Amino acid sequence: MKILILAPHADDEVLGVGGTVARAIQDGHVVTVAVLTGHGEQPHPIWPAETWDVVRTECRSACAILGVTDLLFRDLPAACLDHVPTWQINGIVAELISEVDPDEIYVPFAHDLHQDHQAITYAAVVATRPYLPAGKRVRRVLAYETLSETHLAPPYLSPAFQPNIFVDISLYLERKVAAMIAYESQLQADPLPRSVETLRALARVRGSHMGVNAAEAFVLLRETNR
Repeated sequence: MKILILAPHADDEVLGVGGTVARAIQDGHVVTVAVLTGHGEQPHPIWPAETWDVVRTECRSACAILGVTDLLFRDLPAACLDHVPTWQINGIVAELISEVDPDEIYVPFAHDLHQDHQAITYAAVVATRPYLPAGKRVRRVLAYETLSETHLAPPYLSPAFQPNIFVDISLYLERKVAAMIAYESQLQADPLPRSVETLRALARVRGSHMGVNAAEAFVLLRETNR
């Protein structure tokens, strides 16, 4: 099976799907991680171009720890997707899905606080409409949770993340932790959201839902069996 992980930013793939990725690769599946944002074509209003030299080097190290060999980068401007035409984002994501031709896709939760996450997920859902050629090839689309983004949207104004798919990552949690540690520029101290201890705590809570030591949780957006 071919699996595509859509990460708006480098480290989303580890936070949301790191253990599942490591497990899938161990089970013999082909996993592609695609990081969608970077500096962009124009001068970035917040960060210098050198920022992405650091983060993408860390991303390569993190993905190597997980066992990922297929790593792709696109260059939509990070934290600025609300100023990028929707058709342009949709086109880049659609081309990427066509290039990878996956059976299964993981996307951020559509109601994350970060607008970049929302835009990428919208583009993926548009591209994989089940009656379109690309959508017909994709069997499952799942949304992952991202520490610091998924649970910070205003309550009652946005739907909550209520997972209905759980993956046992007990054997892969330490690999996920090591991959996150590789993101030295993104890692936070405990008890902040992107800390090692918080990552472990979330895995423990999700594991409790299925009676295992550690798990990752997802919302199944659609499954099509033809």
